[in-house]
Order: sequence, then structure tokens, then C-alpha cells
Amino acid sequence: MFGLTDEQEQLQREVRTFAAREIAPHVSEWDEGSVFPAGVVKKLGAMGLLGVIFPESLGGAGLGYVEYVLAIEELARVDGSVGIIVAAHNSLCTNHIMLGGNDEQRQRWIPKLASGEWLGCWGLTEPGSGSDAGGARTTAVRRDGGWVLNGSKTFITNGSYADCAVVLAVTDREKGTHGGISAFVVGKGTKGFRPGKKENKLGLRASDTSELIFEECWVPDENLLGAVGAGFKDAMRVLDGGRISIAALSLGIGRGALDAAMRYAAQRKQFGKAISEFQAIQFKLATMATELDAAWLLTMRAAQMKDAGQTVTMESSMAKLYASEAACRICDEGVQIHGGYGFIKDYPAEKFYRDVKLCTIGEGTSEIQRMVIARELLKGLR
Repeated sequence: MFGLTDEQEQLQREVRTFAAREIAPHVSEWDEGSVFPAGVVKKLGAMGLLGVIFPESLGGAGLGYVEYVLAIEELARVDGSVGIIVAAHNSLCTNHIMLGGNDEQRQRWIPKLASGEWLGCWGLTEPGSGSDAGGARTTAVRRDGGWVLNGSKTFITNGSYADCAVVLAVTDREKGTHGGISAFVVGKGTKGFRPGKKENKLGLRASDTSELIFEECWVPDENLLGAVGAGFKDAMRVLDGGRISIAALSLGIGRGALDAAMRYAAQRKQFGKAISEFQAIQFKLATMATELDAAWLLTMRAAQMKDAGQTVTMESSMAKLYASEAACRICDEGVQIHGGYGFIKDYPAEKFYRDVKLCTIGEGTSEIQRMVIARELLKGLR
């Protein structure tokens, strides 16, 4: 059911080769210094990986979510930071323009984003509203043939480096999430818009996570995405695809941790033999691999359904929930297999362990995913 085509396998090999050549030699340096890999991001744009899921008519690669999962997985297998940069750009910022924008807006912005000429970010979360998006305080008020934005967003991937941001703002407080939130595209350099504090993070340190600040920031009417009040509804559709990308990110980090654990177990000798010969270690590796394959199947199911045009609200939440939590367990066992060496930066196990935790938090916590899944399950009983 989930066999890959020759073309998909070729893409997988190409991204794997690129990651080994262009990313792997720099991972520790980028992580230690929180260095944003701008040069690599440009190269990924040239490869078509910043426009994977968008049509060729808009400058994209014209591929689907299956290919997208493969690409994110291979990047994250080497460095989750690069994986999340690509994921936030594709499935959040650019995809919101694709889903919520009109033809003129798509033609204006998507070719620049899909080619990698521009990098994008997406602003939903605020200091006081994370899972509760209805608690947003950023406002957009009609003025002078456009809209004036005031407020701030936090935990925004690519925030300091993005050339444009898709931002959710309250346009009618009384309506809340049911028609009171709208989406806007705000370009870099727009008066009143600037990145704020760059976060110093536990993991994924080479990806940029920062605030977005809006102070009397005026944007024209043509920068409104979709209808007034449709922003939250469109954002939920965006997240259906975004959760597939976080599942793929989880797969990549988990696979990298398993690879590292297997290499170490085959090389490390105790009591006169490689620790991979001990049943305790073999059982750990077997469980890690089984969980990873189960997560891959859930993720591929969601990706194939998405490519077929089906609603994937429950399936993407299941994939994201299981893949992220399984990857956390895999990375934990990876450190355990390394023993004391898993606790030092000379080995990759500790970085996978730090990086993976974001996957159970970003684009909806595990708790939110369980709420979404339960709600979808119970729909038919009402």
C-alpha cells in the first residue's frame, strides 16, 4: 500500500546525498552557535524543496505530500533544524497563501517563496495564546483603505529571516474564532513590522525562532488573505497539512537517533564483545525500529490521503501524535544505549534527544492532538 515509486526513491536518495554533503559537516557548529544555515536554505530552494507541494505553474516542484514527507524526513535525519525551516516555510506560510489566497495573491507571492528567493514564516501563537488561539490579542483595524496591525507573535520559526509573514489577527473580538480572526501577508521592511527577541532554545538551535512585533503596521486591502473573518478556519486547514510535516520531522529525528544507536552498539565493546550482541540492547533496537515503522505508516497514510484530496484532520493528528511521542522514546533509548557517551556532545545522541521534544509541542501539543482525534471520532455519535 505504501511502496514508493522510482521517482520518489530517487528524490529520497537525492535529499539524503545533499544532507550528507552539505549539512552533516556543519551540524555541531550550527547547533553550538545557533547559526542559521542561510546558504543551505538557498541551495534547498534551487533543488525545489522550498516549493515541494506547490504547482509548477507557480514555480513549485509540482509534487505531493508523500514526496514532502520523504524530503523532510531525510533532512531531519541529519539535522532537525533544517527540516523545520523547510517545513514552516512550505506547509505554514506558503500553504496558507495557497489555500486562503486568490489567484492574484498566489501569483504575486508563491513563485518567490517556492523558488527560495523569499523565505516565509507564519504567525499564530502569541505570548498569551498558544493552544487557545481564540485568546489572541493582535488586532487588525480598518483604516485608510487597508488594515493597521498591533500586537506581537511568539515562537515563530524563521521569524528573524523571513521575507514575508502570514499573520493571524483579531478583526472582530465578539466573534472570536468563528469569524473574528483574519489573515494578512506582511512583507519584510513594512513600516511598523519587525522581528523581536530571538529565542535561546533547548534544541533545533540552528533554526530561527523569534517574536514578530507589530506597531501601527499598515497593510493594504490586497494583503488580506481570504475573506474577513476566515483566517482561523483557513489556519486549521493549514495545520492539517502542517501536522504531517511535524510527523515527518519526528520520523527523521527518530531515524537519525536509531542510526546512531545502531552504529554505536556495533562498535562499543563491553565484557569482551560488542554491546549489540547483548539481548537487552537488541530488544531496545527492535522496539525503536518497530515504533519508527508504525509512525512511518501512519504518516504515509495521512500524506497519501492528503494527496488524494481527502480530509485528514484526524489522520494528520494521529500521525503527528504517535510519530512525535514515538520519536521521543526512540531518542531517549538512543541516549541510554550510548550510556555516558550519550550525555556528551562528542556523539549525536544528545542532540537528537534535545531536538525531538519540540515535535510534541509545535503545531499543536500532544494534548491538543488527542482532543482533535477524540472530537473527530465522536462526530458521528452526536
